[in-house]
Amino acid sequence: MSLLVVGLSHRSAPVSVLERAALNADAQIKLLQDTVAAEPAAEAAVLATCNRIELYADVDKFHAGVAELSTLLAQHSGVGLEELTPYLYVHYEDRAVHHLFSVACGLDSMVVGEGQILGQIKDSLAKAQDLHTAGRLLNVLFQQALRVGKRAHSETGIDRAGQSLVTFGLEQLASGGEVADWARGKKALVIGAGSMSSLAAATLVRAGVDEVVIANRTAERASRLVEILNDGASSDSGDGDVVARAVPMDAVSGELTRADVVVSCTGATGLVLTAEAVSVAVAGRVPVVGAGGGGVAQPGAGGVPPAPTRAALGGTNARSWADEAGRSLADRNAAGSADDENCPLDLNAVQATPGFSVLGEAAVAGMAAAELEQHAAWVDNAPRPQGTGSVVDEAEAIAALAAAAAAGGRIPERRRPEPLAAGPQPVLFLLDLAMPRDIDAAVHRIPGVRLVDIESLAEASADAPMAADVDQVRRIVADEVAAFGAALRAAHITPTVVALRTMAADVVAMEMARLEGRLPGLDDKQRGEITQTVKRVVDKLLHAPTVRVKQLAAEPGGAGYADALRTLFDLDQETVAAVSRAEDSNTNEEDRGPA
Repeated sequence: MSLLVVGLSHRSAPVSVLERAALNADAQIKLLQDTVAAEPAAEAAVLATCNRIELYADVDKFHAGVAELSTLLAQHSGVGLEELTPYLYVHYEDRAVHHLFSVACGLDSMVVGEGQILGQIKDSLAKAQDLHTAGRLLNVLFQQALRVGKRAHSETGIDRAGQSLVTFGLEQLASGGEVADWARGKKALVIGAGSMSSLAAATLVRAGVDEVVIANRTAERASRLVEILNDGASSDSGDGDVVARAVPMDAVSGELTRADVVVSCTGATGLVLTAEAVSVAVAGRVPVVGAGGGGVAQPGAGGVPPAPTRAALGGTNARSWADEAGRSLADRNAAGSADDENCPLDLNAVQATPGFSVLGEAAVAGMAAAELEQHAAWVDNAPRPQGTGSVVDEAEAIAALAAAAAAGGRIPERRRPEPLAAGPQPVLFLLDLAMPRDIDAAVHRIPGVRLVDIESLAEASADAPMAADVDQVRRIVADEVAAFGAALRAAHITPTVVALRTMAADVVAMEMARLEGRLPGLDDKQRGEITQTVKRVVDKLLHAPTVRVKQLAAEPGGAGYADALRTLFDLDQETVAAVSRAEDSNTNEEDRGPA
């Protein structure tokens, strides 16, 4: 059996694909169960985080294993295999070990050196143990990966090379300034009470926010997190100030109007915060651009400046098209005067959001290529609003999307709109750490709102400087991979050595029984001395060969020594297999988490 990993991450796939391929808890469980039920795999573990989805398995056939694991990932993620395949990477045997150890050390993270991945690897192992899909190989591999990650953080300064996604995200919200200076005095709303949300809440408390509100679907988890935060704050300040409180999820909209900072990281499959909800929350808090009396923007007041008219495929987002044309069309639709007889869309059902065209990508997402072409033609022939030619640009852009959809078979995923070139200072800061996203990407164009999400973090981290300690961590990983491979190869021959010694013990027992028949007058002392002498002779004869064969087996290419040993001593294959099964059973009992 051999280790195989098939996966995709922020390094191999765009965020839009990662978002669609994200696995919830139920999907991960089903994926693990189906993987071990498949013929090529004997063990399986899933590592699913906000920026990676990886399936680890112990397989007996490489090509069949790759095909099966790829198919299962596509099946359970809901992304078609043909679409998913270009973004998948495959690592096998030592390369798979090297990959997991690098991930555990934070070398493959979006923010290099972040330590949260260790907790996620631990959770992945615990899930596989609970489901009994982790056997001897994956138990040993994941536990060693955790040790390697801890070693890298303790022996090097890899922590200086990067921060957690939470810290990095807050720094992006603070526009590169000190997080403590930016956060001081603000009111924060944290949606979710998992590990990432808990870290965000604790970080905000340490940064000096006035208040943290925790909203979670499970009230007990939110209350527990609040208790921990308040206890910690009391210990630090000594004055017993309450800095955190819990609210139910249906109170989020009300808390949003009070909050200055929002961090969201839930397992929801749909949006937690829509653009409409955020727009309502900042209504009355944002100065109107150009208003001399310090006025504030109102919902639907048109405080959003026109967006660029053309977004090239592969560049900026299509939602920036023809805002004015879209608003004009939305007004006509609201009045019931639009002639939409030949349009494949029900434009009256499309929500008009200030700053976005109802003709843009929000309307056409998921539409078939043929319908998209009809929509483009309808836009091209639609009545032009007076004083603007932007509908023509909109038609060109949609026609370009139609061509791309016809060639690729789907609508390109370019949902993040172009940010406003200029506008009022942010009054609401949003950090979305969920995958799939919790916060509608449309809030990028709401005046007074600043959104940082996984996609923007990926872009920002691409140019982040690498610390010198990274090279030291890479050396640690290389050494640990070599040691792990040697130990694994040596362990592979152990059942054969055990079977050989068992056979030798049986031979000694049979010869002693034969001696008893020939010399029935032996007393116990004589019998014991003879037995010990024979055992010592056998042990001395076997000692050097078995020690040496373990050393040879630990070297690269040493797997054949087990076969040679079985052939030379005519060992029964089933006996060796029985020893392996017994060792696997003992290892699983020791390593398995609660059932």
